[in-house]
Amino acid sequence: MKKLDKHIQCVGIIANPDKPSSRAVLAKAVRLIEKSGRKVCCDALTAELAGLEIQRFQDARSVARASQLLLALGGDGTVLRVARETAGTPVPLLGVNLGTLGFLTASSAQDLEETLNAVWSGRCLVEARTLIQAEYECDGKRNRELALNDFVISHGAVPRLIELEVRVDNELLTRYRGDGLIVSSPTGSTAYSLAAGGAVVSPNAEVFALTPICAHTLSSRSVILSLSSTVTVRPLTERVEASLAGDGRALARLQAGDVVRFRRSRHAAHLVRLPEASFFDTLRRKLNWSGSSV
Repeated sequence: MKKLDKHIQCVGIIANPDKPSSRAVLAKAVRLIEKSGRKVCCDALTAELAGLEIQRFQDARSVARASQLLLALGGDGTVLRVARETAGTPVPLLGVNLGTLGFLTASSAQDLEETLNAVWSGRCLVEARTLIQAEYECDGKRNRELALNDFVISHGAVPRLIELEVRVDNELLTRYRGDGLIVSSPTGSTAYSLAAGGAVVSPNAEVFALTPICAHTLSSRSVILSLSSTVTVRPLTERVEASLAGDGRALARLQAGDVVRFRRSRHAAHLVRLPEASFFDTLRRKLNWSGSSV
């Protein structure tokens, strides 16, 4: 973790156009940034939403390269998308929550001015979050995808039991029979994995979490593995189609014998947070987590 550099000349903005409040919050963000004497740039979709004269680039990656700070206006899904699309660039990402939970966001729309003042004064921190990657073949083409939260292999449209063989560094771990398997990063441990009974993992831990979905056995539990491992998953069930998704996006349909390999990506997401915020405080406030009644 390090201090966010306050010497920011240009702020990039990526907004989710599907959020009803996006246009108003976008206009507010542009006004506050320009009032501070800094430039604003955005991608084509955000520029169209704004209806303002703003420097625009074709995509989020180009915006990141022109900026020293990125604002993602939306919710956790927007933060996940922008983190993937800008992977490999060092620009810090500050999420502004326009949705419901906002576990990965640093600010609400109401607190945006206060948050930006903390940025300008150099009080904010930047936390590196591990990305994981999946490698697989689809229609004879080799594919590689990134995720900040998780990858999920699950049954297809028909809710039938599937069997998945899991190997860790080529050693057989187990065969899961159930609805599927979640491969999550530390960041993703508080998402689908948590809902499926997985452990809460500190975001700076160097681990994967493998969490079965509705496993057809009482002994099946979530497994924590070193982030340096390569996890190989192979569907075994004939005549039952499986699907691969990453951060909630459908990626591929899998057949028996197909192989998907998961490993740590060389890229990381750089999330901005306020100095008074912490992972455990966020757990308590946004997920109502408590170890006891004290």
